[in-house]
Amino acid sequence: MRTWDNVDQTSAHGRRDLVEPGFQEPSNRISLNHQDDDVDLEALVNDMNSSFESLYSTCSAQSESAPLLQNGQLSRSQLPSPGSGTLQPMSPRQKVQRSQPVRIMAVRRLQEEEQQFRTSSLPAIPNPFPELCSPASSPVLAPGSLPQSQPASKHDVKVFSEDGTSKVVEILADMTARDLCQLLVYKSHCVDDNSWTLVEHHPHLGLERCLEDHELIVQVESTMGSESKFLFRKNYAKYEFFKNPMNFFPEQMVAWCQQTNGSIPQSQLLQNFLNSSSCPEIQGFLHVKELGRKSWKKLFMCLRRSGLYCSTKGTSKEPRHLQLLADLEDSNIFSLIAGKKLYNAPAEYGFCIKPNRVRNETKELRLLCAEDEQSRTCWMTAFRLLKYGMLLYQNYRIPQQRKAMLPHFTTPVRSVSENSLVAMDFSGQIGRVIENPAEAQSAALEEGHAWRKRSTRMNILGSQSPLHPSTLSTVIHRTQHWFHGRISREESHRIIKQQGLVDGLFLLRDSQSNPKAFVLTLCHHQKIKHFQILPCEDDGQIFFSLDDGNTKFSDLIQLVEFYQLNKGVLPCKLKHHCIRVAL
Repeated sequence: MRTWDNVDQTSAHGRRDLVEPGFQEPSNRISLNHQDDDVDLEALVNDMNSSFESLYSTCSAQSESAPLLQNGQLSRSQLPSPGSGTLQPMSPRQKVQRSQPVRIMAVRRLQEEEQQFRTSSLPAIPNPFPELCSPASSPVLAPGSLPQSQPASKHDVKVFSEDGTSKVVEILADMTARDLCQLLVYKSHCVDDNSWTLVEHHPHLGLERCLEDHELIVQVESTMGSESKFLFRKNYAKYEFFKNPMNFFPEQMVAWCQQTNGSIPQSQLLQNFLNSSSCPEIQGFLHVKELGRKSWKKLFMCLRRSGLYCSTKGTSKEPRHLQLLADLEDSNIFSLIAGKKLYNAPAEYGFCIKPNRVRNETKELRLLCAEDEQSRTCWMTAFRLLKYGMLLYQNYRIPQQRKAMLPHFTTPVRSVSENSLVAMDFSGQIGRVIENPAEAQSAALEEGHAWRKRSTRMNILGSQSPLHPSTLSTVIHRTQHWFHGRISREESHRIIKQQGLVDGLFLLRDSQSNPKAFVLTLCHHQKIKHFQILPCEDDGQIFFSLDDGNTKFSDLIQLVEFYQLNKGVLPCKLKHHCIRVAL
């Protein structure tokens, strides 16, 4: 025991001789007399860092005599000679300690290396998808082997409105037509009633179609020519066939209905189109423009899931007599604009099947023309159903599902003060609350008429009130979206057709024959009708009437609101109004 103590004291004395005078002795925690062989590196580094600052100035001035190198070992020039006898032979314990030099560095550097060591010492995680690795033969998931998530590319799309204004919108590559419509509705501060749509318009070809809600904007734009553009407009008839299918599919045009003598319910008729395993068929006569010629030929046509066929022998549908005209998969169906003028069509009810690869050429266009608007609508609706199937029904149901999930956004919330209002009668000396709803309604009407009479009397007496009938009642309607000003009869037809031939779609315009009158243009059963609104005078006040003075209104706003609630002399109530929005 005494021998080991002498060796330790000698070793300690030797270490004191090797250190510069300014270097402090380490603490007793690292004493060689400690029975544990482990070295507390963190305590050693902290003690040596505290004395390193005092040593640095001395080492820099006497760099030649510094005994420590970067690795913590003694310099060969500073080692004592073998014969000097300064140091005693080292014990095996000292040799082990001397063989593990400690680097003198900052604590932060040590922590970084320790973290790096821990990361590198983690076991390799087996890759469950070896085919994703690089190289392909490596079964372990290497860094960077997984595909990096690339940010979606952005594109600029220019959209036009009906009045000619346009807006450039930055969209993502995966944005659909519905997403872009909702974005434009938000930017234009419009009412989102799920009837807005994006139209693919080709003015040089005279073609246009409404994009389906699920179609990608960037993909559609890649098939358009330089002169083509997108239009933002209303289309109330986009999914109207889901509500009233019998109005869109006449029995004489559906082959399945003819086989069952027209005893098929509406729901089963739609299911036949949506079910991919069924084989619905639309048939009838169409005028077909011959390729490379200006002439049109009337042929018997059949529309099936496999494509559009024409019969080469009368109305025969035998396979040997059917010739394929167009495929549904790689084509889209368009409405024909000004077909008589551009293509010498026999009627204005033309449509076209355009392959996606065609941009500006008219040679490969399949131009067709129906006898009336109902037949054209049937062919075009059947084309969409046979091509997209359940996708159309999902597009139709998505807005309704969102509306059901968010009822508090669609239902107006009445305030507390509005709920606390009651009808009062102040005709007597003491006011009373009117509890009878019918009496309260009649009192409100009477109060409204009395207010108008008072305002008229004030205007006659020379008041400069803006409520004078010669000023306000004749111009207040011009602020409404349903009033389109001085447009022609043909222009009103075009607007009604563009925004959907559904029952109740209407607009008001100035009369071309009578400068003091107005015209109500209304759609009913896919036919457009016009009703003249004439002014009439009663008791010195100007009224407007649609039924020769039987029902009078002080302005056109009252007239529109009345016929939105009551059919009256009209074939149907006013339901949707044509609107033009400036982007």
